[in-house]
Amino acid sequence: MTKSELINKVHERAENEGIEITKKATGEILDLAFDVIAAAIDHEKRFSYPQFGTFSVKHRKAREGRNPRTGKPIKIKSSYTVSFKPAPSLKDRVN
Repeated sequence: MTKSELINKVHERAENEGIEITKKATGEILDLAFDVIAAAIDHEKRFSYPQFGTFSVKHRKAREGRNPRTGKPIKIKSSYTVSFKPAPSLKDRVN
């Protein structure tokens, strides 16, 4: 799903619920929501939403890898990444 498709779906659902909102305002609200989520993950290292799941920051240790082109060993630096663990209700919905 693309950003514009998400905006259209949320706008459609809002209209079906009797909420009057423009597509532009819907997009701005979604942008704000994702900004707040990203800030929460950055500052608190975790964001949890009931019935959906939990985003958290994970640390990856430095390790040795291989250059796929040459096969020579290379050092991969340690890094941080965001992981997602779905809530049981979301897992059941997907399966």
